Amino acid sequence: MRVLFVSTQGAGHYSPLVPFIAAARRSGHDVLVVVPPALAATVEEAGFPLRVGADPPEEELSALWSSVPHASPDEANEIVIGEIFARLDTEAMLPTLREACREWRPDLVLRDPSEFASAVAAEEAGVAHARAACGLADTEVLSLGIAEAALERLRAGVVSRIRESSFLTFLPETMDESPFGRTLRFSDPSTSSSPRPLPDWWSGDERPLVYVTFGSVTGALPLAPGAYSAALEAVAELPVRVLLTIGRRTDPELVSRRPANVHVEAWVPQADVLGHARVVVGHGGSGTMTGTLAAGVPSVVVPLFADQPYNARRVEEVGAGVVAAVEPTAIRDALETVLGDPSYGQAAEAIAAAMRSLPPVDAAFDALAG
Repeated sequence: MRVLFVSTQGAGHYSPLVPFIAAARRSGHDVLVVVPPALAATVEEAGFPLRVGADPPEEELSALWSSVPHASPDEANEIVIGEIFARLDTEAMLPTLREACREWRPDLVLRDPSEFASAVAAEEAGVAHARAACGLADTEVLSLGIAEAALERLRAGVVSRIRESSFLTFLPETMDESPFGRTLRFSDPSTSSSPRPLPDWWSGDERPLVYVTFGSVTGALPLAPGAYSAALEAVAELPVRVLLTIGRRTDPELVSRRPANVHVEAWVPQADVLGHARVVVGHGGSGTMTGTLAAGVPSVVVPLFADQPYNARRVEEVGAGVVAAVEPTAIRDALETVLGDPSYGQAAEAIAAAMRSLPPVDAAFDALAG
């Protein structure tokens, strides 16, 4: 089988595809990965066969992102999903994906649900397609509703076909009920991997480790300074050591003034950090949420935009964390609550155990072919 894997540029969108890419190669399938330029180096480092698509016009894209902090949650979703993902990103990536479908002739497209050009190209070429979830199923329902108008202008009926396609997820039903008729659940290999030791960035400090991350995209957005400032002020006086990762596209000057208990890195493998963290303070991005739950670590979720408020609410509903506003006192209070109450860790570990019990990703392609 030839399997074409496609993602948007966010690490949290690409990461859920990686276990399936590796599983396809182990099973002897031919694979090709198509991503925007920002992800090309990451795919190349992994040794996966690669084609690079195109970015939208920078001026138009920047103008849209800069409007997100001033928008209501509903307006922000219309901008991010309807304008950026469904229109600009799709138009930019569509020529490369049409060419890949025409020349490479895949039997299956497995896509990041926020990457819509691959679904349009697959439908045009008569190729089966499926989704590797990077968040909650209910969020996918919302996303498709917002994206529908832009996508239907490109290919009539494509959204209905996406809704009918297989929905692959690493989340168990206890965390994420799905309305999609063909929902396939698998165990993320990171749930059984052993984390590597972290460098001793805190010179023998044995206090609880708090991991702070706002993902790979936030650092390049206008809202980044406020988010980082609030988090740093919140942890400054707490009896914890803190690792803050800011992403490779973030200007380190945003966090140049930081408390003594905080160490900053551009990027550290998430699974390694989570293996040592007591609590995660994050934005509720899908990749962070899923990885944190897989590690059985509780969260303080500080949602900023897109699907993050929905993810945050669900984490709080299952008892695996607390939602906080982007404000130092709110983050500090929530962090003290989670650190002081073991029930949050117990709830997170229950979700992690359910995730470990799911079938391995190596079963995915037999299931998709069936």
